[in-house]
Amino acid sequence: MSTVISLSSSQSSDSAQLAKADASVPSARVLEQVCAMATKARKAQARLAQANSQRKNLLLNAIADALVEHADDIAAANELDMQAAFDTGMSKGLLDRLHFTVERIAATADGVRNVAGLPDPVGEMVRGNNLPNGLRLTQVRVPLGVVGMIYEARPNVTIDVASLTLKSGNAVLLRGGHAAQETNKAILRVIAQTLTDQGFSSDLVTSVDEFGRAGADALMQARGYIDLLVPRGGAGLIRSVVENSKVPVIETGAGNVHIYVDSAADLEKAVPIIINAKTQRVGVCNAAEKLLVHKSVSKQFLPVIARALSSYQVELHADAISRDIIDGADGIEAIEGLQLRAAEPEDWGTEYLALKMGIKTVDSMDAAIEHINRYSTGHTEAIISQDYAAIEEFTKRVDSAVVMVNASTRFTDGGMFGLGAELGISTQKLHARGPMGLQELTTTKWIGYGMGQIRP
Repeated sequence: MSTVISLSSSQSSDSAQLAKADASVPSARVLEQVCAMATKARKAQARLAQANSQRKNLLLNAIADALVEHADDIAAANELDMQAAFDTGMSKGLLDRLHFTVERIAATADGVRNVAGLPDPVGEMVRGNNLPNGLRLTQVRVPLGVVGMIYEARPNVTIDVASLTLKSGNAVLLRGGHAAQETNKAILRVIAQTLTDQGFSSDLVTSVDEFGRAGADALMQARGYIDLLVPRGGAGLIRSVVENSKVPVIETGAGNVHIYVDSAADLEKAVPIIINAKTQRVGVCNAAEKLLVHKSVSKQFLPVIARALSSYQVELHADAISRDIIDGADGIEAIEGLQLRAAEPEDWGTEYLALKMGIKTVDSMDAAIEHINRYSTGHTEAIISQDYAAIEEFTKRVDSAVVMVNASTRFTDGGMFGLGAELGISTQKLHARGPMGLQELTTTKWIGYGMGQIRP
């Protein structure tokens, strides 16, 4: 049966507002309603937790098929969001995140099918042993329960999160924000109808967007109703949730991502790696924002990479040494579109999400690692080198969730890592770190099997 997608308007306010001020206590009415939604979600989740892997996989494949069937409707809703976002001056990087074409919908649906094909973590035995008295202990994976998600202008996240939470036996309450409100409504209608058609409750995947910012505040205050809250978006939004939430939070950090070109780098390989990492998609958290170059190769390499980046209209924010090298290179005046700026102190800690790149010449790998560990958001860093000892030292000492060696930082992604999709990239160190897939949406319980044993 086809799902009818209506394109009604919404009064919800942009989740980006959450980044502009500390979270306020939501009205009692909104908190009560969100807690009621979470209670319904928990009841639905308890039933989902009893479903076997085959039934959950059938559900996910049905969702994927329904998304493709209604791709035109979802894309049409997205065009309304895109026009509104463009009219309000949204940056190109964020517009790229928001854009959800038929082709992107199909790719996301393929991701749902990939999740369906992955092993089900629920029930997996983590470890076990037998005590001397014969008591048999096993530690097994179980769903977290009810997950809350606060994110901005990323309609693909709505689908990714739904697929991961359903496969791992969880329910989810979403706050997708004003910018993607029409797209998310269209997506959620498709998912809700499919859940119902497959014999599940539509309470498993719901949204609090109708409450605007107060809905996000309520998710943060709903301790005892929401088991885990995951913010995904700009640094301000994430900081606000981390600092104000009463619900346990997994921090998915912003991506101030670095690439270090070592003295032993293959400079020909370095160019396409950097271009891909910076320009393939500028509005994503795994795009490279900073380039550190060892002084022994900077005079040779910086003019080359400046020319390559300029051909992609990348604005270069360089330290004094790097700027002098680029300015003084032969033929530099012939580089079409060269935009060379003096790097300011705030550049080093900024996630641009734009066609901009900070460039710094460093005296040593020690200096590069010190700079990275000072300014990184703990997301992804990369080294380009042919020196095995340097690679080993870099990967051990750089304190980020992911370290790439001679490869683009754009690979930091749940799909690329074989996880099917991702809830986000965790930059913290407890429970989950890096791309969060199915296993990261589970916790564990101990089960003891006895035959009448009592403790002496």
